[in-house]
Amino acid sequence: MEISRCVKNWLPFVFVITLLNWGDLAYGQRSDPLESCEEPESPKIERADPPAPESMLPNVRDSRYWLSGQINFIFQTHPPFRAKYTGKNSLIPRYEKATSRVLTLYSGVRINNSGELLLDIEEAGGSALSTGLGVAGFPNLDIVRNPLLSKAPYVARAMFHKVFALSKDSIEAERGPLSLFEQLPRRRLEIRVGKFSMVDFFDQNPVGSDTRFQFLNWAIDNNAAYDYAADTRGYTVGGVADYEDRNWGVRFAEGLMPKVANGIDLVWQPWKAHAENFEFEIRRGVIPRKAGAIRLLGYTNYANMGIYREAVARFEAGIDPVPDITAHPWRTTRKYGFGVNLAQTLTPNLAAFARWGWNNGKTESFAYTEVDLTFAAGLGFYGSKWHRKHDRAGLAFVTNGIAKDHQNYLAQGGYGFLIGDGALNYGRENILESFYTAHVWRGIYVAPGFNSIVNPGYNRDRGPVVVPGFRLHVEF
Repeated sequence: MEISRCVKNWLPFVFVITLLNWGDLAYGQRSDPLESCEEPESPKIERADPPAPESMLPNVRDSRYWLSGQINFIFQTHPPFRAKYTGKNSLIPRYEKATSRVLTLYSGVRINNSGELLLDIEEAGGSALSTGLGVAGFPNLDIVRNPLLSKAPYVARAMFHKVFALSKDSIEAERGPLSLFEQLPRRRLEIRVGKFSMVDFFDQNPVGSDTRFQFLNWAIDNNAAYDYAADTRGYTVGGVADYEDRNWGVRFAEGLMPKVANGIDLVWQPWKAHAENFEFEIRRGVIPRKAGAIRLLGYTNYANMGIYREAVARFEAGIDPVPDITAHPWRTTRKYGFGVNLAQTLTPNLAAFARWGWNNGKTESFAYTEVDLTFAAGLGFYGSKWHRKHDRAGLAFVTNGIAKDHQNYLAQGGYGFLIGDGALNYGRENILESFYTAHVWRGIYVAPGFNSIVNPGYNRDRGPVVVPGFRLHVEF
């Protein structure tokens, strides 16, 4: 039923896809459209790239088709911790344990030399500590934040991808679930239309963007102040335009917003609710002859979002018994923010990353998490140094904050979609995470790790709390 509903929703895109494919505009009638040309020699750039994952089954190369999958189990627990009080959105202070799972089947087919269709089916289930509440930088990005959602498989991604060549020379490309091409024009325009996750293409970082092999905390793997358009499971519907040149790129995306904060249903009237996302990328390190990248992010959301100051004013006037950010008629308000994303090779087996993010903080946190200002930094280690080429390790720190209006709302007893203790003694939420991912055999990986969280939910009256965990990942 979920798949048939999704197909019905894609009918408006058929006309767009037909136009993009008309005449194979990207490559014309050349017999070998991706023929490479000689490149002048350039100084050798040192790179610390994450190792390519091993798979249980070999990936098919030189094929129009793609079929692969992954299974990710994450077990986490925490011992009892200090809490002067507990609200309905608090991290539970008694001992807890939880196991989540995400199973994904990736598929795709190349239509021609410049177009392809991608379809992913996913199943997410299990449970989260405190049902995913109580911490803005929650320690498990895989969890579904609505425990009442169906556990049946669903369409995660369904998109059409078109490449327009803007130069004759080409570069090698790594085939994967988001692109099946082994070569791409060096200068090109890529168009994607369909269902996807905004962070498939924005705010990417080779050290901290992958819960299968790297960090688990969603304030480390993503910019926590980036309230990107998404439903509860992290997906939206829209389009992405991505221009890529030799050492830089720029991309833009338009996506649909959910009806309510953390909601599963999207608003299908884009004139009422929509999101614009912008990113400029320079592929150059800050250390000479060492690879790196700088990505500058901006976004604007328009949706039925409340205003914290107005919710507090209604409470103080005696209209609402407690501040309620959802107590308002339908209206379109605006939320915007910015981010900086850095990646830098230090040695062939060591890379660093950093993120900074800010949003206006006056408008309701709506789609990702309740963070208005964040800074994260960390290191990624690759196992070739100790003769374990498929192993990885990482250490990262993130500090999150919220704006004054957001603080007042929580202090007066208000609740967001993720946090709220019924009161607030404000302090920044500070988190340290480490992990070690060990390759066991073929596509099997195990990863012990832990999160240490100070002031969960920005509350000095609660915590600190330590969250040890264990991940089992299978790639096939």
